[in-house]
Amino acid sequence: MKKRKVSIEDIARRAGVSHSTVSRALRDNSLISPKVREEIKKIAREMNYVPNAIAQSLQNQRTNTVGVVVTSIADPFYAEVVEGIELVARTAGLSVFLTASHRDFKQEIAAIDNFHRRRVDGILVADSRINKNNTNEVGEIAVPTVLINSQTEDQPETFHTVTVDDFLGGQLAVEHLIDLGHTAIGYLGVGDRSQSNHLRLEGYRRALRQASLPQNSDWVAISDEENTRINDVDTGKKMLPKLFSTGVTGIFCYNDMVAVGALLACRELNISVPEDLSLVGFDDIALCRYITPSLTTVCQPMLEIGRSAMQMLLDLLEEKSVENVVLSPFLVKRSSTAAFEQTREFVTPNSALLMPDGQCPIPQDQCPMPDSQCPFSGT
Repeated sequence: MKKRKVSIEDIARRAGVSHSTVSRALRDNSLISPKVREEIKKIAREMNYVPNAIAQSLQNQRTNTVGVVVTSIADPFYAEVVEGIELVARTAGLSVFLTASHRDFKQEIAAIDNFHRRRVDGILVADSRINKNNTNEVGEIAVPTVLINSQTEDQPETFHTVTVDDFLGGQLAVEHLIDLGHTAIGYLGVGDRSQSNHLRLEGYRRALRQASLPQNSDWVAISDEENTRINDVDTGKKMLPKLFSTGVTGIFCYNDMVAVGALLACRELNISVPEDLSLVGFDDIALCRYITPSLTTVCQPMLEIGRSAMQMLLDLLEEKSVENVVLSPFLVKRSSTAAFEQTREFVTPNSALLMPDGQCPIPQDQCPMPDSQCPFSGT
């Protein structure tokens, strides 16, 4: 009986690693550490492994295609990111396949698997939910993979990342409102437990702490849908009325679409922006420039994100050494924010809401004004 040839799968089982790790190690791929490469090669020699010339030829053959997974094709943010990807890919003679995961981990894995079956040269995944606990699902991804704005803390080490500093972005948004004199500042977030939502909220809190301003739990509005994400515009419309009723005079919104929803709610409630309420978004999608009032926002350099991610993928395809990239956002000032003025009826000395004893009707921990400016501080 003819003895079966030793396969890469056999080496992987002996070494306790994935098939793709063995394949990369035998090809001296820089994604695998020199120590692991040498150990795997030693095992291969001990098992008398003979490379399959035909398989190697197929493996090295390029299809000149890359797969891109985004959360939603309709999201204007990803339209610009994909444009940046295509600009670099087209110059390199590569075609781009696009699909959506809808923020669902299973759909994300299925999309990646489908691209792998189509033998794309590399994969780019936006808002990925993949982490180190998903080694079984991602172990067979044998092509270079770059994550864009990954939404987990512990990404697999075999992947590389391009991200935006969400923490800094949150700080910039709130510092802008503070500079305008606002002291009661809210955060309007989304229902999922994404990394970006967490970091932007932490940036919001950091800015308030550094300015020695109060932090009121009522000033943080997160969608009630536990660990889910409804339409961002609907989130803004739904959450704005309650948040505004807490006495905030400025709001930092998780992203521009949430801010658009908040602006629509303001119109329905006859809340004037920015006279009664200042709004700041995050992303700087094209729509920000055309709505009324135009939206002050924290800009993610979307084209640069796409270009950087695609260039990183090209470098990986050429087996060059690459470093993860963190891009810095910046503030874009428009008409939705203005200097705070004591114009709200409930914080003026002649307010109809005054208590019978002449005291301020707003609880002290919710008052948007510092004691030194409060007209009721002496009552």
